[in-house]
Amino acid sequence: MLYVSTRGHPDRKHFCEILLEGLAPDGGLYLPERYPQVDAATLAKWRGLPYADLAFEILSLYIDDIPAEDLRAICRKTYTAEVFGTREIVPLKRLEDGVFLQALSNGPTLAFKDMAMQLLGNLFEYELARRGEELNILGATSGDTGSAAKYAMRGKKGVRVFMTSPHGRMSPFQQAQMFSLQDANIHNLAIEGVFDECQDIVKAVSNDLEFKRKYRIGTVNSINWARLVAQVVYYFAGYFQATRPHPNPPPEGEGVLPQVSFAVPSGNFGNICAGHVARSMGLPIARLVAATNENDVLDEFFRTGVYRVRASKDTYETSSPSMDISKASNFERFVFDLLGRDGAKVRYLFAEELAVKGRFDLSADMGRARTDYGFTSGKSIHADRLATIRDTFERFGITIDTHTADGLKVAREQRQPGTPMIVLETALPIKFAATIVEALGHEPERPAKFAGIEALPKRVTVLPADVARVKQFIAAHCA
Repeated sequence: MLYVSTRGHPDRKHFCEILLEGLAPDGGLYLPERYPQVDAATLAKWRGLPYADLAFEILSLYIDDIPAEDLRAICRKTYTAEVFGTREIVPLKRLEDGVFLQALSNGPTLAFKDMAMQLLGNLFEYELARRGEELNILGATSGDTGSAAKYAMRGKKGVRVFMTSPHGRMSPFQQAQMFSLQDANIHNLAIEGVFDECQDIVKAVSNDLEFKRKYRIGTVNSINWARLVAQVVYYFAGYFQATRPHPNPPPEGEGVLPQVSFAVPSGNFGNICAGHVARSMGLPIARLVAATNENDVLDEFFRTGVYRVRASKDTYETSSPSMDISKASNFERFVFDLLGRDGAKVRYLFAEELAVKGRFDLSADMGRARTDYGFTSGKSIHADRLATIRDTFERFGITIDTHTADGLKVAREQRQPGTPMIVLETALPIKFAATIVEALGHEPERPAKFAGIEALPKRVTVLPADVARVKQFIAAHCA
């Protein structure tokens, strides 16, 4: 399996090359040359596999430069009940008729990012040891990616982490999770700006090929294909739990397998892009529902066909802060597929038209986005969030976080009779305690291991939103 850039760079690369590289040399994102196809017989064979073995089966379709026995061992080392709290790893919980909640937040940092980041840490350590090299990871986080990356990379040989985050824009719990880590290979950079500026810094450094090569810069954001493909696995796992086994799977090309839909809280488009990949492989997904908060760039696109990024001053600070994003990096991957994998057109749209006008118009392609790719969308605001959290607690005795509430609100609007709707949980509610108190009048449950985390000493450097200053910091700490 070889990988191509969304912007048409002529190079074709193997998985382990793009694992360590992040962005392509032309600023594009990597995707496989093709999506491997799975049929009814394959789905029947995979149904019932332990999560680690399901991960191996799916990842092995995309990775041909790690020996199978090593890849299987990495998957089994990653996805354990000890790390993720349950044997199922991503258990499904029925809320009401046809609506399910998929638990993705039982990992070390209580957020869905752990599902991929734990694997990524083990893949990095494996490949760097095999090459005898080191890697300096530069990332951007709006709240959860940073903690997940640091907990996955702490103690890993040959890895340093430089994580940027928007200064003062994360919840107190999220800040404490990130900034309280004292490991020497972990560096927190609080950027005076919004998440989009952090993300722009990461891309600018990655696009400086001389600096990138000199300091061995890699990424853990979902612009790294390895992280995104790891997320594909839980779509299959959710599908299997929501549908009954077919007693006699139909031969390929015959019969109709049951479908499900997924509602996904969406900011940077990575989580739902993994669903797009799963659907493109043949997983029977009826709808992929992108749920946004007040920063509704993606909802606007799927309603109108116009992709219009917002300036920093127009990016709202909300009670679902991990989605306070106005430039959805992974969206480029979907546009590449939507436009028939025309790298030249994608390069023009993102590197020229978007850079100059701040928008582009694909309204002529929206019919295919909905019919061929199954995308719909919806929006949730603070009042919706509070009402959904309150309703879910009162009716089911379940406390959900603010982002999951956005997903659930939109899921109920987009439900189709007879098709299960799975809402992907984003994080545990303790990460956004202030809003939970506002909705319910009491604090959410706090895992014992995080008692008093906000009072721990913090290790963080505040920097302006300046690429040169971030480069200086990296160079000074790589000596």
